[in-house]
Amino acid sequence: MDEWNFKRVGIEDQKLIEEYFRKYPERSCDRTFFGVLLWGRHYNLKFADTGKALLFREEDERSYGFAWPAGPEEEIRELIPQMEMYCEKHGGEFLMYGLSEAQFALLDSWYPGRYQIEYDRDAADYIYESEKLCTLSGKKLHGKRNHINKFKATYEDWAYEPLEEDNLEECFQMALKWRNENGCEDDEEKNCEMCVTLNSLRLFRELHLRGGVLRVHGEIVAFTVGEPVSEDTFVVHIEKAFAEVPGAYTMINQQFVEHECKGYRYVNREDDAGEEGLRKAKLSYKPAMLLEKGIVTKVLEVSE
Repeated sequence: MDEWNFKRVGIEDQKLIEEYFRKYPERSCDRTFFGVLLWGRHYNLKFADTGKALLFREEDERSYGFAWPAGPEEEIRELIPQMEMYCEKHGGEFLMYGLSEAQFALLDSWYPGRYQIEYDRDAADYIYESEKLCTLSGKKLHGKRNHINKFKATYEDWAYEPLEEDNLEECFQMALKWRNENGCEDDEEKNCEMCVTLNSLRLFRELHLRGGVLRVHGEIVAFTVGEPVSEDTFVVHIEKAFAEVPGAYTMINQQFVEHECKGYRYVNREDDAGEEGLRKAKLSYKPAMLLEKGIVTKVLEVSE
């Protein structure tokens, strides 16, 4: 434990972290190099390589928060009490964040009754069957098909294309315009998200991301950025569209899955962050499952 050397995630750590994530995959959107690099600075995230597993640690004024380590189960089991001791040594409260139901079940089987979990609905990932997002088949998605048909009828010159070197700068300029139109400078959360969006475009090639672009009258009106997170799941990190173009969000969603997510059974469209409008929109696509994630703390001992 004394040898843990925590450091900020840098682009130079990409190979190491991606190797661990590939060897120990999850469907969670948190398990990508994109996430730990671009969101890490906003959550004071640092990581350490124990030689057998990767530890990810967030820090605030009262506690250290550890993610589920990336490594073999036998190593994680040994690391849990060491993580707890680390927090005690540094004067912080122990907690783990982003644990799935399956991970907590494993934790509880190792240390029965020692820990408790509180699930955060706002942090649950929405996971969909890619085929249904592509075809929008069935009565429940009839309204989405209508949006698509109306978009195609209204904008006959619409076009979809992959996000590549040739249109990266156009996407960047579209994102800047979107930021100005949506009051991001006055909203800390929106501003944070836009920083991640712009950095994802700056590092698009280095992070090996995939993207899609929607054009109307030759101009970009929407774009999406994502990547595979496991063998059967593709995660959509970024999706931006102009509100004044009705149906643009529905169209880029469907087109991106059709062109870029073939071969993946599921599409993870991340969480709703507790935003009522976003939650309603994501539920309207009828997710196959919600990947709930929770905060784990020690069960308080009651003195007699």
